[in-house]
This record gives sequence, structure tokens and C-alpha cells, in this order.
Amino acid sequence: MDAIDRRILQELQRDGRLSNTELADRVGLTPSPCLRRVRHLERTGVIRGYRALLDGEAIGRGFQAFVTVVMRYEDHDTVAEFERRVAEMPEVVEAHRLFGDPDFLLRVAVVDVHAYERFYSETLSGLPGVAQATSHLAMKAIKADAGLPVTDSRTR
Repeated sequence: MDAIDRRILQELQRDGRLSNTELADRVGLTPSPCLRRVRHLERTGVIRGYRALLDGEAIGRGFQAFVTVVMRYEDHDTVAEFERRVAEMPEVVEAHRLFGDPDFLLRVAVVDVHAYERFYSETLSGLPGVAQATSHLAMKAIKADAGLPVTDSRTR
């Protein structure tokens, strides 16, 4: 991956709806080689896909909580079942298994605090192996997902 590929990635993270012509202009290429590079980045899995960023309030998912989960049982089957069930929950928009304690970090998006309480009480706390689930409510977003840095990490 060279500097032009990195600039392509940076521009597409800013605006995934850029036309190929506009993208080519921004990175200093003509459209044809730009499109070849984008297709290569897609084929090799560097670009995994494209999507719209939605306003949670506008679609009824404006209340978000971060939840840390500590497992009581960490045997393979219990953890696998927990992960499978969490992955199926539409309320869980992001889930990470962590090193150390806690074991998992979830980001949950629901309509309001009452919906969250129901989700927490009726669904999350009943998952297999859960010893403790702790809610963390954000006061405000300081920096939203701005995409991944695409600088050459080998030069640092």
C-alpha cells in the first residue's frame, strides 16, 4: 500500500459517496487508475464495505449505553454461547471481548432509558455466564468514530 492508496482510504472514510471522478481529482489521479486502485482495495479486503452513518435520535435509537460485562463462567461453551447471543441482538450495535477484567464491552442503542432498563433486566442480565453487567452512560460524545488513521505506521 502506497501513499496514494492511503489518500484514497482517507478520502473514502470522510465521504464514501464520492464519485470516482471526484475521488481521482482529490488524490491526483485520472479516473481509470483510481478506480483500479479502489477495486483492488475492495478485493483484498482493505475496504470491507460502505454504509450510511445514521442519526440515532431520528430512527428511535437515541439512547446509547456502554456496558461492561464480567463473566462468572469463562469456559469455552459458555463464552461461545454468550458471544453468539450478543451478536444476534439488534440492540447491541458493537461488542468487544477484552483482555483482563471486564471481559466484554458492549455498545447498546435503544429508544430511551425505559427501553434500556427492559433490555438490561430482561435480556442482558439473563445471558449465560454473566456475573456482572455495569452500565456506563455517556454525558456527550467528544469524538465520534472518525475512521482509522491511514498513515504508514512503519514510518513512526
